[in-house]
Amino acid sequence: MSVDSNTYYWEKDILLLQGNCLDLIPRIKKESVTSIFADPPYNLSNGGISCKAGKMVSVNKGDWDKSKGFEEDYKFTYNWIKLCRNILKPNGTIWISGTPHNIYQVGYALQSLGFHILNEISWFKPNAPPNLACRCFAHAHETLIWAKKNKKAKHKFNYKLMKEWDDKISLKGKQMRSIWNIPLTSQKEKLHGKHPTQKPIELLKRIIASSSDKNDLILDPFNGSGTTGVVAKQLGRKYIGIDMDKNYLDLTIKRLK
Repeated sequence: MSVDSNTYYWEKDILLLQGNCLDLIPRIKKESVTSIFADPPYNLSNGGISCKAGKMVSVNKGDWDKSKGFEEDYKFTYNWIKLCRNILKPNGTIWISGTPHNIYQVGYALQSLGFHILNEISWFKPNAPPNLACRCFAHAHETLIWAKKNKKAKHKFNYKLMKEWDDKISLKGKQMRSIWNIPLTSQKEKLHGKHPTQKPIELLKRIIASSSDKNDLILDPFNGSGTTGVVAKQLGRKYIGIDMDKNYLDLTIKRLK
Protein backbone atom coordinates (compact mmCIF):
# COMPACT_ATOMS: atom_id res chain seq x y z
CA MET A 1 0.00 0.00 0.00
CA SER A 2 1.39 3.40 -0.95
CA VAL A 3 2.02 6.25 1.48
CA ASP A 4 -0.85 8.78 1.31
CA SER A 5 -2.97 11.14 3.42
CA ASN A 6 -4.04 8.31 5.75
CA THR A 7 -0.44 7.37 6.49
CA TYR A 8 0.27 8.11 10.13
CA TYR A 9 3.71 6.52 10.32
CA TRP A 10 6.03 4.81 7.89
CA GLU A 11 9.40 3.12 8.21
CA LYS A 12 11.00 0.22 6.36
CA ASP A 13 8.41 -2.58 6.18
CA ILE A 14 6.05 -0.87 8.68
CA LEU A 15 3.00 1.20 7.73
CA LEU A 16 0.50 2.62 10.21
CA LEU A 17 -2.75 4.08 8.88
CA GLN A 18 -5.25 6.25 10.72
CA GLY A 19 -8.88 5.75 9.83
CA ASN A 20 -11.74 3.27 9.65
CA CYS A 21 -10.69 -0.19 8.48
CA LEU A 22 -13.80 -0.37 6.29
CA ASP A 23 -12.43 2.55 4.30
CA LEU A 24 -8.76 1.60 4.29
CA ILE A 25 -8.69 -2.17 3.73
CA PRO A 26 -9.98 -1.81 0.12
CA ARG A 27 -6.93 0.33 -0.69
CA ILE A 28 -4.53 -2.50 0.12
CA LYS A 29 -3.37 -4.47 -2.91
CA LYS A 30 -5.59 -7.45 -3.68
CA GLU A 31 -4.19 -10.84 -2.57
CA SER A 32 -1.05 -9.31 -1.06
CA VAL A 33 -1.38 -10.25 2.62
CA THR A 34 -0.18 -13.59 3.98
CA SER A 35 -1.65 -13.43 7.48
CA ILE A 36 -4.23 -11.25 9.23
CA PHE A 37 -4.66 -10.97 12.96
CA ALA A 38 -7.80 -9.13 14.04
CA ASP A 39 -8.83 -8.23 17.57
CA PRO A 40 -12.16 -6.54 16.78
CA PRO A 41 -14.53 -4.92 19.28
CA TYR A 42 -16.05 -7.60 21.49
CA ASN A 43 -19.15 -5.47 22.17
CA LEU A 44 -18.95 -6.20 25.89
CA SER A 45 -18.94 -2.64 27.26
CA ASN A 46 -22.38 -2.81 28.83
CA GLY A 47 -21.95 -1.01 32.14
CA GLY A 48 -20.98 -4.16 34.04
CA ILE A 49 -18.13 -4.70 36.49
CA SER A 50 -14.93 -6.72 36.54
CA CYS A 51 -11.92 -7.23 38.79
CA LYS A 52 -8.47 -5.78 38.12
CA ALA A 53 -5.53 -5.93 40.52
CA GLY A 54 -7.96 -6.90 43.27
CA LYS A 55 -10.22 -3.90 42.69
CA MET A 56 -13.70 -3.58 41.23
CA VAL A 57 -13.58 -1.79 37.87
CA SER A 58 -15.96 -1.08 35.00
CA VAL A 59 -15.90 -3.42 32.00
CA ASN A 60 -16.41 -0.44 29.68
CA LYS A 61 -13.52 -0.04 27.22
CA GLY A 62 -14.90 2.88 25.19
CA ASP A 63 -17.69 3.81 22.80
CA TRP A 64 -16.05 1.68 20.09
CA ASP A 65 -16.75 -1.44 22.19
CA LYS A 66 -20.45 -0.82 22.83
CA SER A 67 -22.97 -3.03 21.04
CA LYS A 68 -25.17 -1.38 18.43
CA GLY A 69 -27.58 -4.30 18.51
CA PHE A 70 -27.29 -7.76 17.00
CA GLU A 71 -28.03 -6.82 13.39
CA GLU A 72 -25.63 -3.85 13.25
CA ASP A 73 -22.89 -5.74 15.10
CA TYR A 74 -23.14 -8.64 12.67
CA LYS A 75 -23.23 -6.34 9.64
CA PHE A 76 -19.98 -4.72 10.75
CA THR A 77 -18.37 -8.12 11.41
CA TYR A 78 -19.41 -9.49 8.02
CA ASN A 79 -18.26 -6.39 6.12
CA TRP A 80 -14.74 -6.13 7.53
CA ILE A 81 -14.13 -9.87 7.17
CA LYS A 82 -15.36 -9.71 3.57
CA LEU A 83 -12.87 -6.91 2.84
CA CYS A 84 -10.07 -8.90 4.46
CA ARG A 85 -10.87 -11.87 2.24
CA ASN A 86 -10.17 -9.80 -0.87
CA ILE A 87 -6.64 -8.86 0.20
CA LEU A 88 -5.59 -12.27 1.51
CA LYS A 89 -3.31 -14.32 -0.73
CA PRO A 90 -4.88 -17.55 -2.02
CA ASN A 91 -2.87 -19.44 0.61
CA GLY A 92 -3.31 -16.76 3.27
CA THR A 93 -5.04 -17.16 6.62
CA ILE A 94 -6.89 -15.02 9.13
CA TRP A 95 -6.89 -15.14 12.93
CA ILE A 96 -9.72 -13.49 14.86
CA SER A 97 -9.99 -13.26 18.65
CA GLY A 98 -13.13 -13.00 20.70
CA THR A 99 -15.34 -14.00 23.60
CA PRO A 100 -18.97 -15.22 23.72
CA HIS A 101 -19.99 -11.60 23.07
CA ASN A 102 -18.78 -11.73 19.44
CA ILE A 103 -17.01 -14.94 18.47
CA TYR A 104 -20.10 -16.80 17.26
CA GLN A 105 -20.96 -13.95 14.89
CA VAL A 106 -17.35 -14.11 13.68
CA GLY A 107 -17.55 -17.85 13.02
CA TYR A 108 -20.85 -17.53 11.17
CA ALA A 109 -19.56 -14.65 9.05
CA LEU A 110 -16.40 -16.57 8.13
CA GLN A 111 -18.35 -19.60 6.97
CA SER A 112 -20.91 -17.43 5.15
CA LEU A 113 -18.03 -15.94 3.16
CA GLY A 114 -16.61 -19.32 2.18
CA PHE A 115 -13.75 -19.50 4.68
CA HIS A 116 -12.71 -22.90 6.01
CA ILE A 117 -12.02 -22.96 9.75
CA LEU A 118 -8.72 -24.66 10.56
CA ASN A 119 -8.69 -24.39 14.34
CA GLU A 120 -10.48 -22.96 17.31
CA ILE A 121 -7.76 -22.03 19.78
CA SER A 122 -8.54 -21.54 23.47
CA TRP A 123 -6.19 -18.98 24.99
CA PHE A 124 -6.21 -20.00 28.66
CA LYS A 125 -5.28 -17.21 31.07
CA PRO A 126 -3.82 -18.77 34.24
CA ASN A 127 -3.97 -15.39 36.02
CA ALA A 128 -7.47 -14.37 34.87
CA PRO A 129 -9.47 -12.23 37.34
CA PRO A 130 -12.29 -13.77 39.41
CA ASN A 131 -15.97 -13.35 38.62
CA LEU A 132 -17.30 -10.79 41.11
CA ALA A 133 -20.99 -11.50 40.46
CA CYS A 134 -20.56 -15.18 41.43
CA ARG A 135 -23.45 -16.06 39.11
CA CYS A 136 -21.45 -18.06 36.55
CA PHE A 137 -18.02 -19.63 36.01
CA ALA A 138 -15.03 -17.28 36.00
CA HIS A 139 -14.05 -16.29 32.47
CA ALA A 140 -10.54 -17.68 32.05
CA HIS A 141 -10.06 -17.90 28.29
CA GLU A 142 -10.57 -16.19 24.97
CA THR A 143 -11.20 -17.92 21.66
CA LEU A 144 -9.13 -17.55 18.49
CA ILE A 145 -10.52 -18.75 15.18
CA TRP A 146 -7.92 -19.57 12.51
CA ALA A 147 -9.30 -19.88 8.96
CA LYS A 148 -8.20 -20.08 5.33
CA LYS A 149 -9.97 -18.68 2.26
CA ASN A 150 -11.52 -21.98 1.21
CA LYS A 151 -11.24 -25.67 1.96
CA LYS A 152 -8.90 -26.43 -0.96
CA ALA A 153 -6.43 -23.62 -0.25
CA LYS A 154 -2.90 -24.77 0.64
CA HIS A 155 -2.29 -22.58 3.65
CA LYS A 156 1.02 -21.86 5.36
CA PHE A 157 1.61 -23.70 8.64
CA ASN A 158 5.09 -23.98 10.15
CA TYR A 159 4.36 -27.33 11.73
CA LYS A 160 7.89 -28.28 12.78
CA LEU A 161 8.50 -24.91 14.41
CA MET A 162 5.34 -25.28 16.48
CA LYS A 163 6.34 -28.80 17.58
CA GLU A 164 9.52 -27.35 19.09
CA TRP A 165 7.75 -24.40 20.73
CA ASP A 166 7.67 -24.43 24.52
CA ASP A 167 4.00 -23.79 25.21
CA LYS A 168 3.75 -25.16 28.81
CA ILE A 169 1.04 -27.66 27.85
CA SER A 170 2.35 -29.77 24.96
CA LEU A 171 5.61 -31.62 25.48
CA LYS A 172 8.43 -30.24 23.35
CA GLY A 173 8.71 -32.32 20.19
CA LYS A 174 5.00 -33.20 20.29
CA GLN A 175 2.20 -31.56 18.30
CA MET A 176 1.13 -28.23 19.77
CA ARG A 177 -2.37 -28.46 21.20
CA SER A 178 -5.24 -26.06 20.63
CA ILE A 179 -5.15 -24.86 24.25
CA TRP A 180 -2.53 -22.16 24.80
CA ASN A 181 -1.50 -21.33 28.35
CA ILE A 182 -0.42 -17.68 28.20
CA PRO A 183 -0.67 -15.19 31.10
CA LEU A 184 -2.33 -11.81 30.68
CA THR A 185 -0.21 -8.98 29.26
CA SER A 186 2.59 -8.18 31.71
CA GLN A 187 3.32 -4.69 33.04
CA LYS A 188 6.69 -4.84 31.27
CA GLU A 189 4.83 -4.81 27.95
CA LYS A 190 2.93 -1.68 29.03
CA LEU A 191 5.93 0.55 29.82
CA HIS A 192 5.04 3.05 27.08
CA GLY A 193 1.31 3.01 27.77
CA LYS A 194 -1.49 0.52 27.42
CA HIS A 195 -4.65 -0.40 25.57
CA PRO A 196 -7.68 -1.88 27.41
CA THR A 197 -7.61 -5.02 25.24
CA GLN A 198 -3.84 -5.29 24.75
CA LYS A 199 -2.72 -8.80 23.81
CA PRO A 200 0.50 -10.39 25.14
CA ILE A 201 3.53 -10.66 22.88
CA GLU A 202 3.72 -14.44 23.31
CA LEU A 203 0.24 -14.84 21.84
CA LEU A 204 1.14 -12.91 18.68
CA LYS A 205 4.49 -14.67 18.37
CA ARG A 206 2.75 -18.02 18.04
CA ILE A 207 0.22 -16.66 15.58
CA ILE A 208 2.69 -14.91 13.28
CA ALA A 209 5.46 -17.53 13.52
CA SER A 210 3.08 -20.39 12.78
CA SER A 211 1.31 -18.91 9.76
CA SER A 212 3.88 -16.80 7.90
CA ASP A 213 7.54 -16.60 6.87
CA LYS A 214 10.12 -13.80 6.89
CA ASN A 215 9.26 -10.88 4.59
CA ASP A 216 5.58 -11.88 4.42
CA LEU A 217 3.02 -9.10 4.88
CA ILE A 218 0.93 -9.10 8.07
CA LEU A 219 -2.20 -6.96 8.56
CA ASP A 220 -3.96 -5.92 11.74
CA PRO A 221 -7.15 -3.95 10.95
CA PHE A 222 -7.61 -3.09 14.66
CA ASN A 223 -4.04 -2.12 15.54
CA GLY A 224 -4.67 -1.01 19.14
CA SER A 225 -1.41 -0.86 21.08
CA GLY A 226 0.50 -2.36 18.15
CA THR A 227 1.51 -5.74 19.57
CA THR A 228 1.02 -7.35 16.16
CA GLY A 229 3.37 -4.80 14.58
CA VAL A 230 5.96 -5.17 17.33
CA VAL A 231 6.07 -8.94 16.84
CA ALA A 232 6.01 -8.67 13.04
CA LYS A 233 9.09 -6.45 13.23
CA GLN A 234 10.84 -8.80 15.66
CA LEU A 235 10.23 -11.76 13.36
CA GLY A 236 11.24 -10.01 10.15
CA ARG A 237 7.77 -9.59 8.63
CA LYS A 238 6.24 -6.58 6.90
CA TYR A 239 3.30 -4.95 8.63
CA ILE A 240 0.26 -2.75 8.05
CA GLY A 241 -1.71 -1.58 11.08
CA ILE A 242 -4.98 0.36 10.98
CA ASP A 243 -6.55 2.28 13.84
CA MET A 244 -8.86 5.25 14.23
CA ASP A 245 -7.29 6.51 17.46
CA LYS A 246 -4.21 8.72 17.14
CA ASN A 247 -3.21 8.03 20.76
CA TYR A 248 -2.87 4.30 20.16
CA LEU A 249 -0.92 4.84 16.97
CA ASP A 250 1.46 7.05 18.98
CA LEU A 251 1.79 4.25 21.53
CA THR A 252 2.55 1.80 18.74
CA ILE A 253 5.33 4.03 17.42
CA LYS A 254 6.92 4.21 20.87
CA ARG A 255 6.83 0.43 21.15
CA LEU A 256 8.26 -0.06 17.67
CA LYS A 257 11.19 2.21 18.49
